[in-house]
Parts: sequence; C-alpha cells; structure tokens
Amino acid sequence: MNYILFDGPSRNNLLPFTFTRPVAEIRVGILTIREKWEKYLGFTTTTLTEDYLSDKFPMVEMDFNVMINASFLPNKELVAMVINLKENQAVFKDEDVIAFYTKDTQDEVDFNTYEALEYESDIIKIDHTWDIFSKNALAIQEDFELLTHDRKSQTIPNSVNTINAQNIFIENGAKLEFATLNASSGPIYIGKNAEVMEGSIVRGPFALCDNATLKLASKIYGPTTVGPHSKVGGEVNNSVIFGYSNKGHDGFLGNSVIGEWCNLGADTNNSNLKNNYAEVRLWNYNTQGFAKTGLQFCGLMMGDHSKCGINTMFNTGTVVGVSANIFGSGFPRNFVPSFSWGGNSGFTTYLTKKAFEVAKVVMQRRDIEFSDIDKAILEHVFEDTKQWRKKDD
Repeated sequence: MNYILFDGPSRNNLLPFTFTRPVAEIRVGILTIREKWEKYLGFTTTTLTEDYLSDKFPMVEMDFNVMINASFLPNKELVAMVINLKENQAVFKDEDVIAFYTKDTQDEVDFNTYEALEYESDIIKIDHTWDIFSKNALAIQEDFELLTHDRKSQTIPNSVNTINAQNIFIENGAKLEFATLNASSGPIYIGKNAEVMEGSIVRGPFALCDNATLKLASKIYGPTTVGPHSKVGGEVNNSVIFGYSNKGHDGFLGNSVIGEWCNLGADTNNSNLKNNYAEVRLWNYNTQGFAKTGLQFCGLMMGDHSKCGINTMFNTGTVVGVSANIFGSGFPRNFVPSFSWGGNSGFTTYLTKKAFEVAKVVMQRRDIEFSDIDKAILEHVFEDTKQWRKKDD
C-alpha cells in the first residue's frame, strides 16, 4: 500500500513552522510526525503539501493510496484502522478526516461517497503551534514506548545520579557523566551519540535526540525535547527544539518551540507568564491578529533560520518568523515577521542575499548543503511574508 501524509486544514495554524516544512516534518515527542507513522506502518511515506515545498518533500501517487492527515499522531489502535482501510472508506474523528483510501486524484475526493469509520478513542492532534509543547509530555511517553519496546538500554554510568532508572533509556554512543536524571515524572531518552555534560540536571519527560548536546550544568524541566544536532545550555522548561539549533549558554527558555537552524545568543531569556497572569494570545497568520491560546504559560515560537543576539529579551507569547535577526536592548514586539532585521528600536528588511550567505555558512558547519531547493523555499517565504513587513523597510 502507498501511504501519503497530507497537511490538512491545520497547516496555516502551524505557521511559521510550516512555512518551511510540511506538517509531517514537525517534531513533537522524540520523533517527527512522519517518523512516527513510518515506524508504526513499516512503510516509507511521501507528502502532499504546498507546491513550493514539493520539490523537497515530493508526493508519490500510485493507483491505490491511503491519505493520512499529518496533524494526527499515530497509535496502535488508529494504525490498525488505517492499515485495514478498504476502497472508499475513511476514518474520522468527529468532523475531521484522519485517513482515507482512494484511487482518485486528490482534488476530486468527495467524502459523501465514502463509508465513514469513526475513531472513538483519545488521540493527539497537533492543531496549533502551542500544541507542540503543551502535548509534548504525551508524545514523549508514546514515542518512548514505541522506540524502547523489547530493547535494552545501554548501561547508565556509575557517576550519574538517577531516580526511577527503569524509566531511562540510553542509546548506543551516548556520553554522560556526573549528571542527575530524574525520571519519576516521565521517561528520559538519550539518543545515539548524544552527550549530557557534567553537572546537568534533568527532570523528565525529556528527549535528547541523536547527536544533540546538553552543555555543562544545564537545568532541564520536562516535558522538553532537544532535537538532533542541537546544543542546549542554561535553563529550559517544557520546550521543543526541532533540530540543528543552538541555545548554548545561560538564559531561560520556557513553553516554547524553536525551529531548525536557529541560534539564541548568550543570556537570551523569554517570558512565559504575563505579569497579570492573564491568558496568552499569539499572532495568528490567518486572521492577522492575536488569537487566544487558552494557556497561562506560553513563550516563544521561532521559525527556521532565525537568530537573536546576546541578552535578547522576548515577551510572553512572541512569534518570530523565518530568517529573522533580532538584537539590541529592550523587548522586540511580540510578532516579528520573517526576514526582519533589528529589535526594540525598529526593524528593516533582512535581504535574502545576506540571509542566504548566513544560512550557507551555518549549514556547512554541520556538513549539510544549502541547496537550490532550500534557497527557492526561502525566496517563496520572503515574498509570501512581505505583507507583514513595514512598507518603508
């Protein structure tokens, strides 16, 4: 069977992260959504997404296809329903389609002709940016069980202090000494070739993905995920870092989501609670205004390739787009459009030529090419987000 993950109606709610990736490439828990589905299905998947992303994330369509809404995270019960779908059957959760079996081209699907199968159990759906961190505890727990089932952890070094050690799993090649790991409130997963430096204190649920690093004396409160090849120091609470990003120094990051290829300068801090304890509102790209989150704690949402200088301060509920560069004293506004350059004193347009020069150097340091496809995606984002940058930039 051919399985295709499609973005679905949640795509725009997940901006700025979906400016540069399909919904399936969002990391929540230990794995990306695609990796979860492929692990459960035992098959590779392809993607139905925005046209400008399709060169990097192509779709392979065959005579018979099962389309899966990537905003839903898989579990055993759901996957069993998806695998057993017959022609013209669809799985629904309330009014949302989760998956359907089709022979038609995707712009011709009429669900009135489908047999509707209702999925009645609880399920994790990533519908908004803040769901990525607020549902991360459940996602880490499910991924931990998926990845460690019938497997044995590497031996925990004697110098590591542990609480509830049976809830800790260490992959091959991981390095850790003289750290404290407390898995009493959730599992702790240390990925392949990851490193936990001395003096670090971790309270689960926590995932340190492959080749990622916790720097000296880091303080981590779960549920937190540090994605592959990322480096994290200082204090972090209930946050998700997708991968290839650095928060290498002291400073606080809480209730936040950081994309790929980001860098937070030394002593960068974000607020995750308003002084009046009121509900946090976040910028909404659809309505071009600030939307209620229902959350009292909500910090920073930062899109791919964005950077901030030392001592940067972010207000509660700040959204930073793609390829922004923020620096200077004071608080920048709580919506920073993509390709913005500046800070509290004002922003100008961060020209693509300069942004691409930085992206090329940053990615080369990790032996990854900044390809023509990557360039084309960012050029599209630059044009698509022009409306939110000041006219006189």
